[in-house]
Amino acid sequence: MVHPTIQSTLDTLRERSRTSRAEYLDQCKQADALLPSRSRVSKTNLAHSYAAASEQEKSILRQTQSSPNIAIVTAYNDMLSAHQPYYRYPEKLKAFALQHGATAQVAGGTPAMCDGVTQGQPGMELSLFSRDVIALSTAVALSHNTFDAGVYLGICDKIVPGLLIGALSFGHLPGIFIPSGPMHSGISNEEKGKVRVAYAEGKVDEAALLESEEKSYHSQGTCTFYGTANSNQMLLEMMGLQLPGSAFVSTTGALRDKLTETAMQHCIQSSLHAETGIGYILDAENILNGVIGLLATGGSTNHTLHLVAIARAAGWDLRWEDIALLSEVIPLVCKLYPNGSADVNEFHQNGGTPAVIQTLLDSDLAFGQIRTAYQLPFAQTAKLPVAVDNGNITWLPTQDITKNESVFRSAGTPFSKTGGLKLLTGNIGKAIIKVSSLSANDLSHITAPAVVFESQQDIILQFKQGKLNKDFVAVLPGQGPAAIGMPELHKLTPPLTSLQNNGYKVALITDGRMSGASGKFPAAIHLTPEAIKGGTIGKIRNGDMITVDWIKDTIHIEVDPQTLEARPPFILPPTPQTLGRNLFKSARNHVSAADQGASFII
Repeated sequence: MVHPTIQSTLDTLRERSRTSRAEYLDQCKQADALLPSRSRVSKTNLAHSYAAASEQEKSILRQTQSSPNIAIVTAYNDMLSAHQPYYRYPEKLKAFALQHGATAQVAGGTPAMCDGVTQGQPGMELSLFSRDVIALSTAVALSHNTFDAGVYLGICDKIVPGLLIGALSFGHLPGIFIPSGPMHSGISNEEKGKVRVAYAEGKVDEAALLESEEKSYHSQGTCTFYGTANSNQMLLEMMGLQLPGSAFVSTTGALRDKLTETAMQHCIQSSLHAETGIGYILDAENILNGVIGLLATGGSTNHTLHLVAIARAAGWDLRWEDIALLSEVIPLVCKLYPNGSADVNEFHQNGGTPAVIQTLLDSDLAFGQIRTAYQLPFAQTAKLPVAVDNGNITWLPTQDITKNESVFRSAGTPFSKTGGLKLLTGNIGKAIIKVSSLSANDLSHITAPAVVFESQQDIILQFKQGKLNKDFVAVLPGQGPAAIGMPELHKLTPPLTSLQNNGYKVALITDGRMSGASGKFPAAIHLTPEAIKGGTIGKIRNGDMITVDWIKDTIHIEVDPQTLEARPPFILPPTPQTLGRNLFKSARNHVSAADQGASFII
């Protein structure tokens, strides 16, 4: 039995989603069949589909009713360090498939942009929308209908959610995600953050900043801080869609290759059975396990958008209120940067996601009976892969791993009794706040006058001019999905952190995002309704007193409703439509609100 609050949240989600989930499953069943998809394709279509295959592959592909053909959907590019290792994965996966009596083909590729490169740049306005473009690209890749299952190669911020949403549009097909692993630890994330603040304060030059960044981002593999990319990897394991403990194994070596082969083998086996598609597997318990893992590890705020969108793609009406309810009973069991000093390599050494799963199950705080993409009972998979011996993976129970209590604690003795994220509500709207990373732990709230800005560049400029040496709440409207695509505002972290370090009480309110690397200051983000949709944030003026309270979970402006109503509506400052932004006008016009997933396709 799970905790009563978790059970009641599950019951509410199921009842609320009764119609939408039934409709989704009907779609899966209509597309499903016991015979491989390509057995229903004409011979002309079929011949086209494997014209470039080897003779060995063709001989298997002709056996349309007995030999699975696996789609590989890849987000490979060699600019993203996390995705660069995927370069050789297709040929490895094809070889693994042949060894197990099946075939695999690269069905298609998806875009994969890096938020670390586009922070503060025009490209960041395309970032969130890239998730839906990836979903559409995945659907196009699978649309040839000559596949019996899919393996999905993706790691980073919008890429995993996009791949999963796209895969769910072919929910009758079995599928599994395959990671590539993190880079080795470089300069500590804490030291990197200090250099960024020093640069913002003018204490070090650009050469020192670049040297620090290069020591942090220095090789192939996922960035090692616990941002959105690594939160993605945790979520996939928590939801049973990726082999347990596989996310943070090194990018190279026998263990990484064996995990990749094992994932392919499980995918092939799933394709031989009815109703093993990814859409059937992603049940309400799987979705809530994802939410629970996010809260327990202090993961990325971006997933309050992505989990809602993913859930809706599978017919589940997940809401921020569900996340808030779970946050009251899910303890914080990890301290990972930016919530602590440890990186994901240290997380892995302490048992990684399997250790999180184990302690949550031990305390009845997660669902242990969910179905998985690898057919094994979820409750039995809280083990860490540690070596390959005679061609087999050695799995170590996480109870046998010595834990560093500054990095990982049990659910019985957590860092905090409540989760890492909270929902704020009040007369300004609804917003998400990440409490696990706040350094102002002696405070419960901030009440200060508003200072309204037009852009994050405006905040940075005023900081450099010394105009912000005071207590204030920074208000940045016009950053929402319908305005400019809801960019991350991570460039604000160094200046606002510097002000806080110097003793000023500062907070941020915005309808934009702050990312998985959210700073140490209170940030009420994803505010909805957004300014361009008539939200109160667009009517805040300089000097208005605002309270952000992360204990009472409220966000409030001390202005009477009549005065607010009389103020003119928000007008978005002119923004250039160059560098691809013009292509996303339709997306901005049709995108849903942040609390509905900020999607233009769902």
